[in-house]
Amino acid sequence: MPRYDFDKIIERKNTCSLKHDCAKERGMPENLIPLWVADMDFCAPREVVDALKKRAEHGVFGYSEPAREYFGVLKSWFSARFRADVSKEWLIQTPGIVFALSDAVRAFTDENDAVIIQPPVYYPFGEVVRSNNRRLVNNDLINDGGAYSVDFRDFEQKVIRNGVKLFLLCNPHNPVGRVWTEAELKKLGGICLEHNVTVVSDEIHSCFIYGGFEYKSFLTFPEFSRISVVCTSPGKTFNLAGLQLSDIFIPDAALFRKFAAEHNKSGYSQLNAFAHAGALAAYKYGGEWLEQLLAYLQANRDFLKDYIEENIPKISMTPPESTYLAWLDFNRLGLSPAEQKDLVVNKAGLWLDRGEIFGDNGRGFERLNFACPRSVLEQAAERLKNAVNEL
Repeated sequence: MPRYDFDKIIERKNTCSLKHDCAKERGMPENLIPLWVADMDFCAPREVVDALKKRAEHGVFGYSEPAREYFGVLKSWFSARFRADVSKEWLIQTPGIVFALSDAVRAFTDENDAVIIQPPVYYPFGEVVRSNNRRLVNNDLINDGGAYSVDFRDFEQKVIRNGVKLFLLCNPHNPVGRVWTEAELKKLGGICLEHNVTVVSDEIHSCFIYGGFEYKSFLTFPEFSRISVVCTSPGKTFNLAGLQLSDIFIPDAALFRKFAAEHNKSGYSQLNAFAHAGALAAYKYGGEWLEQLLAYLQANRDFLKDYIEENIPKISMTPPESTYLAWLDFNRLGLSPAEQKDLVVNKAGLWLDRGEIFGDNGRGFERLNFACPRSVLEQAAERLKNAVNEL
């Protein structure tokens, strides 16, 4: 059994990396430690790299479709990992989940219809609603000392009051790291079913589940199949985001037709040949790599939590149940937004994601990506400690 070296530092500068090469273009100083955008600083599984090399060596890159075995491999992955039984007739592929979210907003709502989300949440959720001229309705998560939960009463009241047509669910949740329980999902689904609200569930982080927590895909609730659209991708799981492939499952035939019709308007048909090759190899051979990665990420998560508790007690971190994203609460420092930015960027030399981009209730927070070699995370944590100590 191969052992994967996640401690290895891989130079990503000058590779057209959004995370590492675009500081100046995004108004940030050079030479920050970049722990912002959600991709990992680890190589994909060796079998994926080999599959991409083999595809490149062929030398012809015409229009392509998935290999005949792809769906069978995908079905086996979902069955073994999530106890979800999927059908090929439910599947439509897009070049990304945000692309699919935008398709869904247009497919299942009309202009000025209401779409509900749960901030603080992945910021493209709000962007695809506003940019498509729909009304954004916020069901803010309840934050009880870092333990986030759903305000179900507020959710249902806002669904009724605003005539909500669509719910964008983040499961597991980014950035707060919750793995929604079966009971929570059933309650949300029941409200949506009663009020005829379509649920689009972004499940891109579903493979990052830490010990003690159980992920339930929205696909595993047959009672909600007529209102469900479930968005999945190998992009986060195997660090393949740049290959741009997502698998969208829509069990209901009427919803599928609406989504497909809207998707066809984009003019986008076949995905690129490397996306097909990479995804097949990842799902076929990447299981052992993923298990070792999860152990490494959980150790990074625990290191960061312990370091902050011991060395920077005015910053708090509730360990995420999923994702490789830490949601850090800076509010006890009593800083203005400008002062917090100065602390993180100029004094600590870190590039994190500002909490307010995830919603107004994210103010005073920072999202930190700990999917990096431990030595990089240690350096970042020490920088943050020193910057806070100098306040």
